[in-house]
Amino acid sequence: MPPETIYEELGVPHVVNATGTKTRIGGSRIRPEAVEAMRRASEAFVRLSDLQARASELIADVTGAEAGYVACGASSALALGAAACIAGDDVGAMARLPDTAGVPDEIVMPRTHRTGYDHALRAAGSRIVDVGTNDRHLGTGSRNVEPWEIEDAIGEDTAAVAYVEKSYTEPPLDVVCDIAHDRGVPVIVDAAAELPPTRNLSAFVEAGADLVAFSGGKAIRGPQTTGILAGRADLVASAAAQHLDMHAAEQVWEPPRELVNTNRLGGVPRQGIGRPMKVGKEELVGLLRALELFVEEDHEALVEEWLERARRIAADLDALPGLETSITADDKTAVAPEVVVAVDADAAGVSATDVVGGLRREEPRVFVGADALPAGEFTVNPMCLTDEEATYAVERIAAQVEE
Repeated sequence: MPPETIYEELGVPHVVNATGTKTRIGGSRIRPEAVEAMRRASEAFVRLSDLQARASELIADVTGAEAGYVACGASSALALGAAACIAGDDVGAMARLPDTAGVPDEIVMPRTHRTGYDHALRAAGSRIVDVGTNDRHLGTGSRNVEPWEIEDAIGEDTAAVAYVEKSYTEPPLDVVCDIAHDRGVPVIVDAAAELPPTRNLSAFVEAGADLVAFSGGKAIRGPQTTGILAGRADLVASAAAQHLDMHAAEQVWEPPRELVNTNRLGGVPRQGIGRPMKVGKEELVGLLRALELFVEEDHEALVEEWLERARRIAADLDALPGLETSITADDKTAVAPEVVVAVDADAAGVSATDVVGGLRREEPRVFVGADALPAGEFTVNPMCLTDEEATYAVERIAAQVEE
């Protein structure tokens, strides 16, 4: 049994996380060094615009982007990015969002990139314009989205093109960026869970993306309530103007010029659409420390550690009646190798749904991946497990099968 945590002290069961960096169960384990940085940040005050300006420099260094910004999660970064593409330097448009009357507000998006997470783009006031089909899944040999369809959808009301980065998404990002830029339109990339590898910090900017959103609370292991927006300096400046506390007397309003160009704004913006998405000084500092350590980390060694743990888990589960395992390959969508567990309900005496549901009702709760339940499968992700927790998770899965 894992040791009691502070959650039990509060009367709440904690979770043994065998499903990965899911927000619903707290993301990842924040780095101890980031926690210490947050503690130190709590002991003094700082002008947040100064801290965001420094964050911009540090994010630019590791991403190769012109500028960067810290938001309260990747979803917040997407919302701020959409707001920046819609409003630009127009303080009137900033004040009216999410009302977009009179300004281009369409975001063109391949239909096969649409997810529930694009609500963040719509929250800024944008209207998603779908392009493409699902023909590839019909076995016709055609592609879901053709480059010409994206080009054809861009018009005078287009504010941006949105792209979700996954191994299977198409057309290639550089092709989409070329099309958008030929029409004078920026590209926003949702790369929330695309770390590691470290090279992805710069890969999407190098492909031409104008704004890229990363989660700060997944593999970076910063505070769960942080995200990174990296990209063009003018768009990051617009995001900052719509996010920072702008309730200031104009006579003494002097935000850092490297972050906000006051001359281009022509006045002090009102509290923008990003105001409900505040980031505290502690989270900012914690994210920056975690990002520094993430860049320095030996990710090949880390992946090998995950793979070895996955192999041990798979071997133990294969010994159970009715369970058969495999380990995902390099073309998977998750950043860590996962154990896929197929459940033969007749041989195991329980279904995959029974196993997953039973684990979640235990104390502590055990969360495994449930995305493939209709196929009679669940997954075990080693990324957020210690060796001791991995052993416990296997024991509890065995208990579900043997009951």
